[in-house]
Amino acid sequence: MIGRVCAAPAWFAALVLLAGSPGGPAAAEPAAAPAQRPADLVLTGELTGADHQRYRMVPFETPPGVTRLTVRFDHDGRDQKTVVDLGLFDGERFRGWSGGSKSEFTLSAEATTPSFLPGTLRPGRWSLLLGMPNVRPASHARYTARLYFDRSPVPAPAEAPPLRPGPGWYRGDLHMHTGHSDGTCLSQSGVRVPCPVYRTVEAAAAAGLDFIAVTDHNTTSQADALRELQPAFDRLLLIPGREITTFQGHANLFGPTGFVDFRLGDPAVPDADALLRAAAASGGVLSINHPATPSGEACMGCGWTAAAVDYRLVQAVEVVNGGTLAQTGAADGPFSGLPFWEARLNEGVRLTAVGGSDNHDPGAPRDRPSAVGRPTTAIWARDLSVPALLDGLRAGRAFVDVDGTRGRMIELSGAASSGRSGPRVAMGGDLAALAGARVRFEGRLAGVEGGRIEAVLDGRLLSVPGARGVEGEASTLAFDWRSDGRRHWLRLNGRDARGRLVLIGNPIYVNFPPRDAAAPSAAAGR
Repeated sequence: MIGRVCAAPAWFAALVLLAGSPGGPAAAEPAAAPAQRPADLVLTGELTGADHQRYRMVPFETPPGVTRLTVRFDHDGRDQKTVVDLGLFDGERFRGWSGGSKSEFTLSAEATTPSFLPGTLRPGRWSLLLGMPNVRPASHARYTARLYFDRSPVPAPAEAPPLRPGPGWYRGDLHMHTGHSDGTCLSQSGVRVPCPVYRTVEAAAAAGLDFIAVTDHNTTSQADALRELQPAFDRLLLIPGREITTFQGHANLFGPTGFVDFRLGDPAVPDADALLRAAAASGGVLSINHPATPSGEACMGCGWTAAAVDYRLVQAVEVVNGGTLAQTGAADGPFSGLPFWEARLNEGVRLTAVGGSDNHDPGAPRDRPSAVGRPTTAIWARDLSVPALLDGLRAGRAFVDVDGTRGRMIELSGAASSGRSGPRVAMGGDLAALAGARVRFEGRLAGVEGGRIEAVLDGRLLSVPGARGVEGEASTLAFDWRSDGRRHWLRLNGRDARGRLVLIGNPIYVNFPPRDAAAPSAAAGR
């Protein structure tokens, strides 16, 4: 989950709620400390044989300003065959019933766990509904319901355990569309129809991806479908997103599901920075899409034409788009996002290069650009979870695999020394190097037989003594570079035996300002 933790006020923690045996109390205990974060309210009570085939309303107060409610329920009567079903009332209407199939659920205005209804979280008296289809006559069970109230301006999905623990490279597709916007596919009778989300998810699973972000235009209605599908796809992480689509350019926002006003040029959103500030406040990751695509009647607003933009409010740029790749046949062709990205780097702004298929038909042949997973973005993350992947994007430890393979790899590390070696950093990392200091760069290319590595310094190819083509499936490159004490960035490309750009690495930053500092002018350090 991306969002802030909100502490419950003292009066709320002391509230006494009705539960327990009929007519008895259930105390609002001091918050416990589960793995992710403390609960804002904990409700407990006892279940006995008298509750067999009865319903119990457990009221609680939802405070003002809540944008998301998460309930985690547990009881200790399973060894006695006690069964508890869960439902919810919000004081005005019934909000859902999961039976005994779920022990956790989340509600917000935009994205809600299947079985429950989305909608505004009105303040006031709510009730957790317990249904007990079976409680043995002599049994006693204690239940605990942990409630989490979030007040972030734009709600995000509830936090979930990592789909896969442990650090590593995770590969996925960050740009695709379904029938919730303009994605289509063939029906049973061969008619082209708005394509349901599950078709895209199935195509991603068949491609062997670790994650996808479904980014329909200006909507997050697809998030509920992703929630419903996620348990069945337990090796493929489904990231909520949307493509903020304006008349002056498009940008993907990954993570949050609440409304971000896209009406750029309208009085509500007078300029691009107003839009970018709202996106930044959501806590997600923002990536400018296909910035060099021509904008006109064929694709109105597709190119990035917004002026006087503070790019410090952006985290990534889509340097390879499957749609433009299909048009030009080259990742560095005329509609490539590489020049736009590198110009921002030269201005002193840190932006992570990513790729996305921009798929609009999950039935497209797998061997074509813009098929699901082509191109692929590989991200080094602490685990396979939404927070970890978004942190990996922010950190810049990522590369683009243009053909969407499973085995190609490009890596870069560097260390500065002025008499003794300093710490070694990877892609996305920072090096401080005084004038005259030696920086040792080491690169690795794998899975590109007969290809070669090339080094790019500040947007220009760097002549590297001893550089050679790939011998077999992998090759390494090591070289020294002398710092002049000014700001620079260096990254690697991988080309195949035909000279085609197939791998795009992110930079190591030399003498860049701190990540939270103001971006220097375009001329600084050049």
